[in-house]
Amino acid sequence: MSNTIHVGGAPARGCIAALGFFCAMQALAQSYPAKPIRLIVGFPPGGSLDVIARLISPKLSENLGQQVIVDNRSGASGNIAAEVVMNSPPDGYTLLNVTVPYVVNPYLFSRVPYDARTDFLPVSLLSSSASLLVVHPSVPARSVRDLLSLAKARPGALNYSAAGAGTNPHVAGELFNLLGKVNIVAVQFKGGGPADIAVIAGEVSISFPNISQAIGYVSSGRLRALGITSAERAAVLPDLPTIAEGGVPGYEFTTWHGILAPKGTPRPIIVQLNEQIKKTLNAPDQTKLFTERGLSVIASTPEQFAAHIDTELKKWSRVVKERGLKVD
Repeated sequence: MSNTIHVGGAPARGCIAALGFFCAMQALAQSYPAKPIRLIVGFPPGGSLDVIARLISPKLSENLGQQVIVDNRSGASGNIAAEVVMNSPPDGYTLLNVTVPYVVNPYLFSRVPYDARTDFLPVSLLSSSASLLVVHPSVPARSVRDLLSLAKARPGALNYSAAGAGTNPHVAGELFNLLGKVNIVAVQFKGGGPADIAVIAGEVSISFPNISQAIGYVSSGRLRALGITSAERAAVLPDLPTIAEGGVPGYEFTTWHGILAPKGTPRPIIVQLNEQIKKTLNAPDQTKLFTERGLSVIASTPEQFAAHIDTELKKWSRVVKERGLKVD
């Protein structure tokens, strides 16, 4: 009994230490941010995550009163960036920008360096968007049905560029193969930018880039869009049919983008970041920037983003298993 109340005992010292840590974290949160913030992107410039990060960072920097620096740490389909942030101090100065590979990689790779449910704290789900099914202008297909016919006539002869195993273009392409009953072969590149360049150059015939990164290439005629991956047509490309309309019933792929912080980041910092991200995304000029690129602003709460991650983990575990996808 005396051990539980003695001032010099271990329990008392533990309480004092915990109180000291709590006070230090509160002081840190109150002075936050006091220096620039790094927003880590796990892919090279040019992909959808990089586009999102660079769209939001100027206005977010203004609202936070400190510069938000976009830091591209590409490799292993986002796993390298995740490990960098996971091992960073939980002080709100190193954040991770994520999309679908964050929830696909745990099932696709034999080992990933993080636990998607426990190693990070959700800050905000930023936006959602569709991808486009595009082809090089030399490909003799002007519709989804044309491409299906071509692929069925030449099984295994056509290829599509992806941004790495488990990335959005890869998953969108494999879903097209599965539901369209074709076999278009994935060619992996180190990010969405290089994957786009490959199809623009004609090195690869087909791709499934995010609408935000591909709309300029389509508008300029450097790529031909055959369909959009969402369940409904996009306001920015109203004449482009969905892939489901074009001949693949049930096809739907919509991606999302969000920001995470390392576990242990003080709750007041998470709340402050969330509030400033919402303020940034809901500003009329920022919403316009996103809309013009086919992006739908979400600006969720941390709790909504946590629930979304849980749903996505369950969803993609089934898809990866059914398609038999694996990376060693």
